[in-house]
Amino acid sequence: MEFLNLLYKRRSIRKYKEEEIKQEELNKIIEAALLSPSSRNKKSWNFMVIRNKEIIEKLALSKERGSELIKESNVIIVVLGDSSISDVWIEDCSIASIIIQLEAENLGIGSCWIQVRNRYHNKEKNITSEEYIKGILKIKEEEVRVESVIALGYKNEYKKEYKKEDLNYEKVKFL
Repeated sequence: MEFLNLLYKRRSIRKYKEEEIKQEELNKIIEAALLSPSSRNKKSWNFMVIRNKEIIEKLALSKERGSELIKESNVIIVVLGDSSISDVWIEDCSIASIIIQLEAENLGIGSCWIQVRNRYHNKEKNITSEEYIKGILKIKEEEVRVESVIALGYKNEYKKEYKKEDLNYEKVKFL
């Protein structure tokens, strides 16, 4: 697929079919993640691929709002960054997160980015989403940080593709 067409087509998908993602397709998504660019090629990112439904259901509670869609998915990828490897782990993990989504779209698989960093698990704001997720996944290292969770699944909803005429060219300045 031509790259621009892929970008026009990719939308956040929050409803998924129960059908499990084929292992060979998941392998391609993981391969794409591992090919993600990183600052000075330090590869500060790590990925946890989760198919375990019990863990997925717990992680669907990671935010007060916006993470419940995870339970619709049959695979999620938790994108982790190691702050001891690079001070730009956030950027590295963000790039990897979108690469995961683009390869998923390329394979006809829906995805949705669930932002974790700087979000809270509950309305009392006494535990962050990151702390909650690290507890569920038993991540003890302080320098390992959670940037995002990417939900994956075969699409069970349709969203219109973006159109060129809808692009905000006023956001671009040529000098």
